[in-house]
Amino acid sequence: MQAVAKTLRLVTQPPGEVETLFRAHHDRVFRAAHRITGSPADAEDVLQTVFLRLVKSGEAYDLSQNPEAYLSRAAINASLDLIRSRGRSKSVELSEVDSNALESKFPNPETEHADRELQKLIRQAVARLGKTAGEMFVLRYYEGYDNQEIAKLLDTSQMVVGVVLHRARTRLRKEIGQYLEAGQNRER
Repeated sequence: MQAVAKTLRLVTQPPGEVETLFRAHHDRVFRAAHRITGSPADAEDVLQTVFLRLVKSGEAYDLSQNPEAYLSRAAINASLDLIRSRGRSKSVELSEVDSNALESKFPNPETEHADRELQKLIRQAVARLGKTAGEMFVLRYYEGYDNQEIAKLLDTSQMVVGVVLHRARTRLRKEIGQYLEAGQNRER
């Protein structure tokens, strides 16, 4: 018992700024990263990356005005960087989904696999959009911000946000449409 008591010590210093930020915002950063990466393990890596960057940077960032916006953007960018760093992985062919399987309460493994493949394809396509377009797309469609909020967060106009999002959706439709068409053609 005394050996345990010797290893424990009383912490008398108040938590540092980064620790305070972590306690207040780690859930938000994790959720944003999980929505983008689709993996709890990857989301934890992103969470660690975001806060380690703050620790390593020291006083380089002024988060006093809007820490939520900064940390959300940092989570989005770190998540997209993680997806980009993996490069292109081999994709598995999507098969047509039986309409009866869609009506079932329990999706069959084939449907679940196709859904995961499509989600992976979307994540990879979003990661290829580029920094600003990817960030705006994630804020809009993963985080649920409207164009006005995105414009405020990114210090730009609503018009720019609208144009960038329109171009991003068009590009994603084209990429995903080609993939889905190729899968349907292979099935025939």
